[in-house]
Amino acid sequence: MIVRQAAAAAGMALTLGAGSAHAGPCTDRIYQTNLDVAKLLNSAAAQARPARQSTFATMHRQPTPGSIATAEQQAGSLTDDEVQAITEAMDEARRADEAGDQDGCEKALSDMDRLLKN
Repeated sequence: MIVRQAAAAAGMALTLGAGSAHAGPCTDRIYQTNLDVAKLLNSAAAQARPARQSTFATMHRQPTPGSIATAEQQAGSLTDDEVQAITEAMDEARRADEAGDQDGCEKALSDMDRLLKN
């Protein structure tokens, strides 16, 4: 089960890092932060108790950052607030990056760095 969760987190890192051909002002930093989030999820998965496989997991769909974070939350690895904060900070960083707003992107990523260090 842990191997499956670790593989899902690694897949999430690749999915999160895959962006459009146009790179924004902080695309590289977003990619690095995605890797840091994947490390956090891997660590949480390694420490969590195994959870039952859901019906959704058997439907041959790729995991998304949200579905992985939700699974970690349900397994008791992350709190509701942590899941919400991680999702919102990464969404905000991506939106700012796509709009070419480097200051907004940097602020969102700084918020994310604080979340990852707690």
